Amino acid sequence: MLRWLTKEQEAAPETFSNVTDGLKKTYRSSLLPLEEAYDFHDFHSPRLEDGDFDAKPMIMLVGQYSTGKTTFIRYLLERDFPGMRVGPEPTTDCFTVVCHGEKDGIIMGNALVVEPKKQYRPLSKYGNAFLNRFQACMVDSPVLRGITIVDTPGILSGEKQRVDRGYDFTGVLEWFAERVDRIILMFDAHKLDISDEFRRAIEAFRGHDDKIRIVLNKADMVDHQQLMRVYGALMWSLGKVLMTPEVARVYIGSFWDRPHPHELHSRLFEDEEQDLFRDLQSLPRNATLRKLNDLIKRARLAKVHAYIISSLRKDMPSMFGKDGKKKELIKGLSAIYEQIQREHQISPGDFPDIKKMQECLANHDFTKFNPLKPRLLEVVDKMLAEDISRLMGQIPHEEVIKAPSNLHGGAFDGVEDQSPFGYKKGEGIDAGHGEPEWIVNKLKYEYDAKFESLGPINGKVSGEAAKSEMVKSKLPKPVLGKIWKLADIDKDGFLDMDEFALAMHLIKVKLDGHDLPPTLPDHLIPPSKRQSTLSAFTVRKPPMTPVKQPTPVEGPRTPVKKRVPIPPVKTDSTQNDDLSLNKESSPRVENGLPEDEKSSISLENGLPQEEHISTQVSHDVSQSNGGSIHVNDSLSQGDQNSHDLNSVVDDEDPTEVNDLPQVKEELTIHKPPEPPKRTVVLKHKVLPEGGLRSYFETCSD
Repeated sequence: MLRWLTKEQEAAPETFSNVTDGLKKTYRSSLLPLEEAYDFHDFHSPRLEDGDFDAKPMIMLVGQYSTGKTTFIRYLLERDFPGMRVGPEPTTDCFTVVCHGEKDGIIMGNALVVEPKKQYRPLSKYGNAFLNRFQACMVDSPVLRGITIVDTPGILSGEKQRVDRGYDFTGVLEWFAERVDRIILMFDAHKLDISDEFRRAIEAFRGHDDKIRIVLNKADMVDHQQLMRVYGALMWSLGKVLMTPEVARVYIGSFWDRPHPHELHSRLFEDEEQDLFRDLQSLPRNATLRKLNDLIKRARLAKVHAYIISSLRKDMPSMFGKDGKKKELIKGLSAIYEQIQREHQISPGDFPDIKKMQECLANHDFTKFNPLKPRLLEVVDKMLAEDISRLMGQIPHEEVIKAPSNLHGGAFDGVEDQSPFGYKKGEGIDAGHGEPEWIVNKLKYEYDAKFESLGPINGKVSGEAAKSEMVKSKLPKPVLGKIWKLADIDKDGFLDMDEFALAMHLIKVKLDGHDLPPTLPDHLIPPSKRQSTLSAFTVRKPPMTPVKQPTPVEGPRTPVKKRVPIPPVKTDSTQNDDLSLNKESSPRVENGLPEDEKSSISLENGLPQEEHISTQVSHDVSQSNGGSIHVNDSLSQGDQNSHDLNSVVDDEDPTEVNDLPQVKEELTIHKPPEPPKRTVVLKHKVLPEGGLRSYFETCSD
């Protein structure tokens, strides 16, 4: 007793490396013993192998002959595959599994069912008649890296369906239906009748209604009026077979690469094709969840089957009258169903088909059935309550790690095609993308007239004024509110002329039947707002630290005397030629200084430093003080009789330099190589005829 208690306490929940591995171990340890105890595999479905859990998502195509099943596969792959035959006659006479392979080739059925890594081993029970018409085509296609496609023989109609195929065709379809992710029923616009064999095939899919998708192919062969009638007739025919209260979704299209005779249908076919392909693209992401869901349905069915078998075993006599009692129990199986529903609170939808169950029970000995084993049922209940819950919680984490992508390659590249021929490219909100001109400018003259009629103030209209014009579109207020948020780019609660034109453009897009984007695309931002919008989202770099320039080594300088005002001196016209000043030759200036007094002013071509206090005149830009001192090196042609020499800077008043225009600190001015230093000295010479002549003399250091 103590050992049993200790064992129960030490039992800890098992951890799994991934969801697929957890499904394998959970099935083998919890569900498989219950199935084997009550002969579940003989009545319903064969035992699940590891290949069933590791297999890629599968798509099965079912339909009458010449409805375009093989052409649909070629349209998806955008290439032919080995063994492909297309024609108006019944060409496909075998089950063909189109899967990925490094090299193109065909594997026949007998070799395929003995492959240990494949999931097709249980199909060997259907015999050589089926295996001779079962094959796998290996194709190196990017589409098949994510899915596997199963092409089925064309379903016969009329007198052809009386021919025996030699194997259980409906049973094979049912085996595939339990394992595939999508069942596509193909109909031709000219073949809407549902034959008896097609009806039995659809009934075999009962219980897998969530996997069924219906496609009306070759719809381009009829005009719009005939297409409406064909669609109604198809829905009427399906209503008699599917037996579901919901209306089945029918995808209308023409899945081949030929031009459409009726251009009116092109947009409809394009929308329907995009919806179907997006549904198929989601299969790799949801494959693990689908396998988990199928395992739960299988566990519920196994529990109900155990109750049915144990109830039949309990009602059988121990000695005499076994055959009569067996027939009585089979005939009254519906009463047993009702009794189990009441005792165990089980939904009627969890019970198997009563007719199929009666056919299977006729071939079994009820005395060999096992009685009810509550321990096995408790293990299954624990699996559903604990193990499955832990696996479901692990699925989102595993999806983040693996990050499965959508199907790509073949026709699936058109779902996210960014070329001008992609889906809805250049339409609606995408109109104007890649064009140099703003798309709103095409009708901006109309929008500007409406804007001016609203009485803008300071170039903007208020929300109330814009609302009076926007509500004329009769769009719902939530939609208009979204348009306002998209158009009010600067978020100031007002609309200027460009923002109002953008709002009118978005209203037009919505009225044309297109969806609004969650955020405004870049090509719809008004040109006047693009710079501010970009700067608002630009990460600003910190200001750069100015590079400290090395202090140039200066030579000895000439002592500077105090500033002496030089009055202008009048000269005659004969001396004008001598007063020309330029940068190539030394300029000369005349003034009225006394003969015995001369002044010299030192000038340098270098860049003055912050500590430099002198009466120097620089010919270059000052970097340290952020300003520049300009020397007028030439005289005006109109009046050369007098001039002022204003290039002398007071060495005792540095504010004169600081008052000069400042250069922006963000600019970095690279100091040019320092030229050789030279000193320009202003000298004066008394002329013999009277007067004073001033001139510059350059002295090298």
